[in-house]
Amino acid sequence: MLFHSSLRREMARSFGASLLVLLTIVITMLLIRTLGLANKGSVNPEEILLVLTYTVIGRLPTVLTLALFIAVVSTLSRMYRDSEMVIWFTSGRGIASFLPPVFRFAWPILLAIFLLVILAWPWTNQQIDELRGRYEQRGDLERVAPGQFQESSGGRRVFFIDKDTVDGTEGRNVFISNTSDDGRETITSARTGRVQWLGDQQMLLLEQGQQLDQPAPATPGPIRISEFATYGIQIGQATEPEGIGTGLKALPTWELIGQPHPAHAGELSWRVGLALTAFNFTLMGVAVAANNPRAGKSGNLMFMLFAFVVYYNLLNLGQGWVARGLVSSPALMLGLHGSVFMLSLLWLAKRHWDWRLPIPRIPRAAA
Repeated sequence: MLFHSSLRREMARSFGASLLVLLTIVITMLLIRTLGLANKGSVNPEEILLVLTYTVIGRLPTVLTLALFIAVVSTLSRMYRDSEMVIWFTSGRGIASFLPPVFRFAWPILLAIFLLVILAWPWTNQQIDELRGRYEQRGDLERVAPGQFQESSGGRRVFFIDKDTVDGTEGRNVFISNTSDDGRETITSARTGRVQWLGDQQMLLLEQGQQLDQPAPATPGPIRISEFATYGIQIGQATEPEGIGTGLKALPTWELIGQPHPAHAGELSWRVGLALTAFNFTLMGVAVAANNPRAGKSGNLMFMLFAFVVYYNLLNLGQGWVARGLVSSPALMLGLHGSVFMLSLLWLAKRHWDWRLPIPRIPRAAA
């Protein structure tokens, strides 16, 4: 009991510290990325915190996997450096006897990673797509910022307002450029404009302005200029637009299983593969930590980061191969995750039984 409890307690402390550091780094990077999207107009600036929260939840499986790997490797490496392993080995414990307490500590984290990648990953992507789609489908006048030229959702109108009121329903020095389907361009300018609902239609009422109507370049004709006291233009939509498409990452897992398609199989293999990656890394961490206590700890750290980057990139490459039909999903699971599992077992067995290659020695010549 002392062996199990002391090992799990130290791994819990290491896991908590690693998770806190990794979350701080990930949240900082994602915050910079989200602010960049908001600056480009892809995300509503008022929903930055919400988008950031969904994004962090979607990245939690990867963060938990790396934190668990770091906790296992750092804890066992510390025991080697402090010669605690010598005490356990002399009492009849082998390196394989560390597997039960390690997996007893890791199984709730592995279960959380599996549930997050199967359920939370598509849900968070769906929520982000809906937020971005709703922001892209907002009304034309809602896109307008004072002193800036802004395009409408369809790209056929360009708006400019010099100043507006606090509630955003009235503006001064309004400029609108509209291009029709046949190429005819209409330029409208007015001294003032206000938003008003007429029935179920949202209208922009312009006052004291003029309009320039010129034909398309392919059909030359006269240019007409007219002045008006009041002029109305329909803007926006009566109801919230429906049919906002969801990407492949936003599809629920049961839909990927029920709709056989190479792209769906690739996404499904990535989700299941990420959960298997966490399991393989836990097993690999026990084998990696068995090192020479006289060696520095930088070797384990470098190998740990290198193995994580290579494994994660191979997982992403495998998703693309399955989506293009180059490899089947079972072949990827067996070839990538199965090979890593077998190599980890062999490495652990070599450490446990101290397997050595029979290297012949050359006898020294007699002096």
